[in-house]
Amino acid sequence: MQASDLRVALFSGNYNYTRDGPTQALNLLVGHLLAQGAAVRVYAPTTDTPAFAPTGDLVSVPSIAIPGERGEYRLARGLPRATRRDLAHFAPKVLHLSAPDFLGFSAVRWARRRNIPCVASLHTRFETYLRYYHVGVLAPVFVGIQRRFYNRVDRVMPPGESMAAVVRGWGVTTPTSIWSRGIDHDRFRPDRRDLGWRRDLGIGDDEIAIGFLGRLVKEKGLEVFAEVLAELTRRGVPHRVLVVGEGPARAWFEAQAAGAVFAGFQSGDDLGRAVASMDLFFNPSVTETFGNVTLEAMAAGVPVVAARATGAVDLVVPGETGFLVPPRDVAAYADALQRIITDPALRAQMGEAGHRKAAGYRWELVNQKVVDTYLEVMGTG
Repeated sequence: MQASDLRVALFSGNYNYTRDGPTQALNLLVGHLLAQGAAVRVYAPTTDTPAFAPTGDLVSVPSIAIPGERGEYRLARGLPRATRRDLAHFAPKVLHLSAPDFLGFSAVRWARRRNIPCVASLHTRFETYLRYYHVGVLAPVFVGIQRRFYNRVDRVMPPGESMAAVVRGWGVTTPTSIWSRGIDHDRFRPDRRDLGWRRDLGIGDDEIAIGFLGRLVKEKGLEVFAEVLAELTRRGVPHRVLVVGEGPARAWFEAQAAGAVFAGFQSGDDLGRAVASMDLFFNPSVTETFGNVTLEAMAAGVPVVAARATGAVDLVVPGETGFLVPPRDVAAYADALQRIITDPALRAQMGEAGHRKAAGYRWELVNQKVVDTYLEVMGTG
């Protein structure tokens, strides 16, 4: 069997109604599969105002908005009869599950009754989100749910070795295969840097811009980011802040990061320009499974200061492409940023090293690993 013989049913809690790292990775994977002649059908919640057009055939699954502060995301209610009929008619040979939600559990049960192999990819550390919404006491419950889910599939696909170690620490014994992430090397590159664009935003050529890139949600470490900025100001370290992205916590972050420049949502080559126009990238998030934004900054030749957490530890080489800092250590973050800000030679050296390291991350290579995994679990690899 080869890729063109595959029939893949992909299940996701979000495929295109909100743009984020997981949706971009899944859509690129489907595009890779379709280009190789595979049949793919995607099952996910939808909205009337999607963020972008889906790649491939998307079947809408009934869902409800998640209550609370994250109402932009939706929760599928499982596999209703109409969806099961559609799935049976499609007759998949392998199921790909991207989240341990009601939809994912229902899909596993459906597949197990029919002896259809299942693989599950990891995109979100749900158990780490809870403390940001004042329900951290439930983290062990979420770990238990994930352990039960990933132990029911045939292969788990974490994006890096650090996340694979976390999964094993949960008590998951299912074999793992790494599904890393790629980069658009034409979009994210050092020569996209645009001083004129920075000037239009009010950032001078000689000012050092600390960049934030991503959705403006609290679990991305916004609180720590703001505390570190305050510490740099207290120390008298000259800096500017360039925030690229939108999200429900923008107003809160604007109030905390006084003087920051908010460039809003950027996409395509505009996004590449924004990232390359940063002088260093600061990512204190501890909720990442991979850290797409960190890799994008590295590809653009921007040194990185990040939390020593899953995702970043697989990408950042301490002292070479940036610095890794114990999570929530405000003083240590400030030390690392200050060192890069005040040493232009180090800043250039780290940027060049990061660009070289990012060169090996290519979508066509990492997505082929997923194809190989499908064939292996089907017993034909």
